[in-house]
This record gives sequence, C-alpha cells and structure tokens, in this order.
Amino acid sequence: MNQEIGLFYGSTTGMTEDVAFSIERIAQEKHGITLTPINIIDLDNPNDMFAYNRLILGIPTWNYGEYQDDWEIVVEQISNADLKGKVIAMFGLGDQVGYPEYYLDAMGMLADQLRAQGASFIGQWSIEGYNFESSKALQGQHFIGLALDEDSEPEKTSERLEQWLAQVLPQLMA
Repeated sequence: MNQEIGLFYGSTTGMTEDVAFSIERIAQEKHGITLTPINIIDLDNPNDMFAYNRLILGIPTWNYGEYQDDWEIVVEQISNADLKGKVIAMFGLGDQVGYPEYYLDAMGMLADQLRAQGASFIGQWSIEGYNFESSKALQGQHFIGLALDEDSEPEKTSERLEQWLAQVLPQLMA
C-alpha cells in the first residue's frame, strides 16, 4: 500500500467530498492514476491513513477558523503519529467573503501539526487572485496547499484542481 497515494477528506456539507471525487476523476482521466477518496470519519482508526507514504488531504475551515467536525475528532487521535517520510499535498476549502480573516485556517493548523510530527509538504499554491484578510495556511506568498472557495468562486475550482494536480501528482508518484 505504501506505493499508492491515499486521498482522505472530511466533509459536512458535501463540498469537500465533491472536490475529492473531482480529484479522483481528474487523476484518472488526465493522469491515468487511480485514487479512492475516503472520508476520514469512515476509518476505524484514523492513523490507518498513514499506511500511505504519499497523501492528499482535504479539509474545510468552519466558522471562525475552526476544524470541520470530522477533522476535529481525528486531529487529537492522530497527534502522536510518526510521520517521518510521509509526503502530503493538501487542499482546503474556505469562504474568503464570509470569513476573510479565517480563510483556510484549518488547513494551516492541520499542516502545522503534521509537520511537527515529521511530515513534509508539496503543492504550495500562490495567493495571487485571492481576496482575504488573513490565513493560518500562509507560507510567505503561498498557501500550504490548494486554496478553494466553493462559496464565492466555484467557477474557478475545476481549473485550479487541474493545475494543482498536474503539479502534485508527478511529485507524489516519484
């Protein structure tokens, strides 16, 4: 299993789930890579996701910079995992208009925890074209992963996904 890519997400309204299934479709159609989206809440043990050495993780930000419910449950359970050698690409969903001061905070908070546990990250995404006040997902002029806004910019999601996957999939397959 460790040569495959694990695709995991948490979703309440279905938006992050829809994006995960779009990733599955694009990976297969454009790159010939088979991915299986798995909701983290469906795992018997959340640490099972770390059986993969390469991961794509999807996390929305809720309310005032909080974890989505599924991730909130899982974050504490995975806090002691040894992630040395794990390579992670993340995508996050947030609302730049409704919550501009918390845009993608959950993605940034999760990345900080996983990095502290030894994980490395690929797939940074430029902040160019986004309009927000602050974000815990920032690293200089980039987000730690792909930034999506299904509330205010759903028309940009497909193009952003295709560009991001063209960047991260070859790195994850190397």
